[in-house]
Amino acid sequence: MNSQTEVIVQPNCEDEYDPGLLPVSVALTRIAESITPLSDVEQLPVREALGRILAEALHSPVDVPNHTNSAMDGYALAASDLDLKELTVIGTAWAGRAFTAAISAGQCVRIMTGAPLPVGADAVVMVERTQSVGHGDAVLVEVDVPAGNHIRAAGEDLQPGDSVFSAGTVLGPGHLGVLASIGVDRVAAWRRPRVGVLSTGDELVDGVGPLEIGQIRDANRPSLLGLLDEMGVTGVDLGRVADDEEAIEAALRGGVSTCDAVLTSGGVSMGDFDYVKVVLDRIGDMRWMQVAIKPAKPLAFGLVDGVPVFGLPGNPVSSMVSFELFARPALRAMAGRRDLDRPRVRAVVEGDLRRRPDGKVHFARVVVSTRDDMTYISSAGGQGSHQLTAMAAATGLAVLPDGDGVTDGDEVEVLLLG
Repeated sequence: MNSQTEVIVQPNCEDEYDPGLLPVSVALTRIAESITPLSDVEQLPVREALGRILAEALHSPVDVPNHTNSAMDGYALAASDLDLKELTVIGTAWAGRAFTAAISAGQCVRIMTGAPLPVGADAVVMVERTQSVGHGDAVLVEVDVPAGNHIRAAGEDLQPGDSVFSAGTVLGPGHLGVLASIGVDRVAAWRRPRVGVLSTGDELVDGVGPLEIGQIRDANRPSLLGLLDEMGVTGVDLGRVADDEEAIEAALRGGVSTCDAVLTSGGVSMGDFDYVKVVLDRIGDMRWMQVAIKPAKPLAFGLVDGVPVFGLPGNPVSSMVSFELFARPALRAMAGRRDLDRPRVRAVVEGDLRRRPDGKVHFARVVVSTRDDMTYISSAGGQGSHQLTAMAAATGLAVLPDGDGVTDGDEVEVLLLG
């Protein structure tokens, strides 16, 4: 397959100004051109559908509520009778056990929340607005009550044929409750994408044992798998392989044969002679891009046997930021979601967020807080692309345009995380 080089830059020049870098929008467009939603639809029990995306529109087959009922504990009565004020209590209506007789003039029924409204009643008065008379066989109503007071009409929420949820709806807890209320016990949902995560490098190790000189523990694979789990797709651990072309090719081919997309980290900087790059160039149709951002400038994307492969940077923070900006929207589109991006807000800076001009947009790791209906941000810590503790503490990425940064009191755009 052919590989396409988007820009040519000198290696190890992340902090140098290069007017040929790609805007984020261009990189996103090139990725989007190769992403199609999964066509697999599953029939799921509603209890197992939390977080899933509906594959078809749903309409209500019934009225919700299915009968007119009381919204309060109190007394069901005819509003026109209240010139009498004192009414005879002729029985009790319970939720699940209706009062079957009709109310006549001067009568009322003790009623519980959710109980069907008795025939002849058109209002409910709260029990707190009444006084019991005698031995409880009569009640004095202390307030005027209009017709319809504290009444839930049949079909007030939904009626037969009403649109309930459209295709593409992400099912949350409330959605599951609505589905149960209309008697739907199974739904058609898009299959969750399976996304493989592969780490490569002789220097990488797992586990808790002591490190030898030159070794580092693999932080990228756990971070990326966690991000996949958080966004509701199925992360597949493809493991860690050494710097060996045959082993890397076998791992990649195994990943694309069982997954809907694959993420790798490291070896995507222009000019690097890296085994991952060599293998992907040979077996895939790849684009090697340098994006005008910091961190996460280097990015690779392409298809291997028709399966999208994202080559993310190797530094831990860069890998996570690149995932947020490029892989997440694509994977959400693949999953059938319409809301592809993290929410963005405007926030006031507390303390300076300095940077230097370099032709790139910087994404600073920040902590987001809200006070008095205003959103504020402050630095989450060290901003180096290797400083993962600040990324772990961050609840947002502040978007800093090219220049000298921002100072206390300035307002910036923030990409919300989590």
